[in-house]
Amino acid sequence: MENSRYIVVEGPIGVGKTLLAEKIADSLGARLILEKNEENPFLPHFNRDKNRHAFQAQLFFLLARFRQLKDLNQLDLFQRVTVGDCLFDRDRLFATLNLDENECAMYDQIFNILRERVSQPDLVVYLSARTEVLWRRFKESRRRDDSMDFDYFKDVNEAYNRFFYHFDRAPLLVVNTSDVDFLNDEENFGHLLNEVKTHQKGVKHYIPLLTGSVPGRE
Repeated sequence: MENSRYIVVEGPIGVGKTLLAEKIADSLGARLILEKNEENPFLPHFNRDKNRHAFQAQLFFLLARFRQLKDLNQLDLFQRVTVGDCLFDRDRLFATLNLDENECAMYDQIFNILRERVSQPDLVVYLSARTEVLWRRFKESRRRDDSMDFDYFKDVNEAYNRFFYHFDRAPLLVVNTSDVDFLNDEENFGHLLNEVKTHQKGVKHYIPLLTGSVPGRE
C-alpha cells in the first residue's frame, strides 16, 4: 500500500461503518478520524417543523463537517495512512432529502465552494445492505431515535445507492454487508482488507463469502 493512502468508509445508518473503519485503521496502523457528532442547535426545531428549519439544520451539519475535514489539509497525508468514516460529499445526500428546490440551489453554491477546500480520499469503501437489515440492526443497537422509522431508512438507503452509483471522485469499493459480520468474521475481513490495500482504480463490487469480486464499473 502507498503511504499516501487516505481511505473513507461510508454507508447508511445501521451499516456499521464506524466500527469497521476502526478495525481497518487498527489493522493498518493508520490514523483514525471519526465524524464528530456535534450537537446541532437547529435540530429540535427541525424535528418539530421540517419545512421551516431544514435549511438551517442542514447548513450547520455542512459547516461542522467542513471544519473537521479541512484539518486533514494540515496533516501529513504522505507519511501515514489515514482512515475516516465521513465523506464530505455525502452531506449533500441528506440535503437533497430535506431541502426544497430553492434551498438546494443555495446549499449547492456553498457546498461546491467548500468541497474544493477539503482533501479528497484515495479510496472510498461503500458499505451497502438491504433496508430491512439496516432497520433490524438499528433497532437492536443501543442508539435509538424514535423520530426515525422504516420509511425513513428506506429513503436514506435508496439515496445512498443512487449517490454511489454516480460517484466518480475517487476509486470506489462497494461491499455488500447484508449477510456478513466483518467485525467477527476474520476470514472475510482479511479478504476485504486485501481489497482495501490493492484497489486503486474505478469501481469494484466485493461480495463476501465468494471466491472473488464481481467486476464493476471502470
